[in-house]
Amino acid sequence: MSEWAYHQGFAVSMHGSGTMMVDGKLSGNRPWRMELGKPTRNYIRGEELRGRAELGLPEDIAVLLMNRPLKEALERKAYSMITDTLQTTADPNLPEEMRWLAMYSEVGWDTIPQLFWERFAVLADRREHALAWLDPQLAQMMLDWPSPAPSPEVPFLLIMLRGKAYMRMEYSPADVATLQYAAQIFTAACESAVGGLSAFKLPA
Repeated sequence: MSEWAYHQGFAVSMHGSGTMMVDGKLSGNRPWRMELGKPTRNYIRGEELRGRAELGLPEDIAVLLMNRPLKEALERKAYSMITDTLQTTADPNLPEEMRWLAMYSEVGWDTIPQLFWERFAVLADRREHALAWLDPQLAQMMLDWPSPAPSPEVPFLLIMLRGKAYMRMEYSPADVATLQYAAQIFTAACESAVGGLSAFKLPA
């Protein structure tokens, strides 16, 4: 891992809790970090990969990409809570992702391969924000994950929110190659967001 990071110009460090951190820079000297450690979501088994980057995007933009099995699982969970007569108060441990499903609409367009839409769902505050961020090259990159690739059921999210980019996925297969390609996808998603979303301004 350290050798790979060195050749990529990244820094690797370990936190006292056993979390491994990989730090790098995007174009424009924007910092990004990926962490590998204990999961922070109950739908993730084993270790979790988390990415975060400061992009300086307009903070009102919200675009969320998740694998479709995760979206469907969260929707079933939300439905069961609504129909459960014993569920009288909101669970404070519910992930933020469940609120996003209620807040944002799913969007799609025909310049992205149909296979992508079968595997992933994209939700956004405005369709033009999603169009400006997710280009065909990034979508194809997510479809072309080298073997051994994560199965379609492995939880995976890319998020553009509050001016930042986030990634969250189950570390499966638990192999260095998974982290390496996840880092490529995350940094490509960040660069695409900077290029496509920076032009949007907050309303006056």
